[in-house]
Amino acid sequence: MKNEATGFDRIVKALNFSVNGIKSCYQSETAFKQEVWAAIVLVPTALWLTTSSIERVLLITPIFIVLITEVVNTAIESVVDRIGSEHNELSGKAKDLGSAAVLFSLLLVIVTWSIILI
Repeated sequence: MKNEATGFDRIVKALNFSVNGIKSCYQSETAFKQEVWAAIVLVPTALWLTTSSIERVLLITPIFIVLITEVVNTAIESVVDRIGSEHNELSGKAKDLGSAAVLFSLLLVIVTWSIILI
């Protein structure tokens, strides 16, 4: 049996892996960097513009969905690039689908903010 971390040690290791992933994405992906800075502006703006807890949640949640989707898209791109650099229809499709997911998440921010603030 492997000597795997359990309990609190496992949580700390998992947190370190997550922080490393965020750092890597921020350092290598311009879109993620832009989305992080947009979040830094939009989250406090959402807190300032609204008084209802529900409106705040509805404005902030899609921002985090964008960040999550961008991280997953970057993971997809990394795996596809790891496999090879030659053109492959399925590799291109995987990258395009990841990009489409990011687009949908960005549209969710726009639609949600528009509905609540207008």
